[in-house]
Amino acid sequence: MDNRLKDRIAIITGGSSGLGRATAIRFANSGARVVVADLQSNGVEKEITEKHGEDRAMFVKCDVTKDSDIADLVQEAVKWGGRLDIMCIAVETRQGMALRVHEVDVVDFDLLHSVNTRGVWLCCKYALKQMMEQEPREANARGERTRGWVVNAASMLGLITYPNTSCYTPSKHAVVGMTKEMAVDYAKDRIHVNCLCPGFVESPMISSITSKPESRDALAAQHPWNSLGRPEDIADAALFLASDEAAWVTGHAMVIDGGYTCQ
Repeated sequence: MDNRLKDRIAIITGGSSGLGRATAIRFANSGARVVVADLQSNGVEKEITEKHGEDRAMFVKCDVTKDSDIADLVQEAVKWGGRLDIMCIAVETRQGMALRVHEVDVVDFDLLHSVNTRGVWLCCKYALKQMMEQEPREANARGERTRGWVVNAASMLGLITYPNTSCYTPSKHAVVGMTKEMAVDYAKDRIHVNCLCPGFVESPMISSITSKPESRDALAAQHPWNSLGRPEDIADAALFLASDEAAWVTGHAMVIDGGYTCQ
C-alpha cells in the first residue's frame, strides 16, 4: 500500500465492475476512503473494508441519469467523509453500439447519451460545486493547495472513431470537450479536471468479443502492442491523475490504448 491518496475521499461511479471496480481497489490501496456508486453492489466495498478497515469504503446506490441521485451521492460522501476530494466517473453504456446512424433506435441513442454524456456532466456539476465550497488540501510539492480532482471516463473514441460507433463515439468526444472546458473554468479554483481515453480493455463491456479466443486475438492484433488492456492499466492512470504527481496536469485526455491511436 502506498499513501498517494492518504485519507482523501473519492467517489467512483460505476465502481462495482470493470474499470470502476479496479479503480476503487487501486485508490483504496493508495490510502483513499472510497465511495462505490452504482446501480447495484457486487461486493467491492466489502473487499476493501475487509482489507483496510470498516471506515475505508461504502456503497451508495446511484443512477447517473438522475439529477437527484447524483446530488444525494455527493451529500452522502461528504456526510461520511467530511469533504469530497476526488470524483472519478467510470460508468458508461454501449447501448446501440455496433450500428450506423440510420440503424440506431432513438431510444437507444437517448439512453447512451443520458449515461455517457449527461451523466458525466451531472457528476461534474455536483462534485465541482462541493469542491469549490471546501477548504483546499495541504500544499503539494509545488507549494499549491488543491480543492479537488475530477477524472472523467472518455475513450480513445473521444479522439478518433471506429466503424459502427455512431452513438458511442460522439458521446466520448463530448466528454473530452467537457473535460477541457471545465479544466479552464475551474483552474482558478484549484480543481484539476482530466479524462481517461482507454483503448480496448478486457472488461464486461466487450465480453461478447473476448469470450471467443479467435475474436479476442484478432482484436488484440489491431494494437501495436498486440494485446488488450487490463482494468488495472486504466486504474493506474486514474491514480496518477488524482494524485499530486499530476499537480501541473489539467484538461488532459490521457490515452491508454497499447498504441492503437498512433496508427
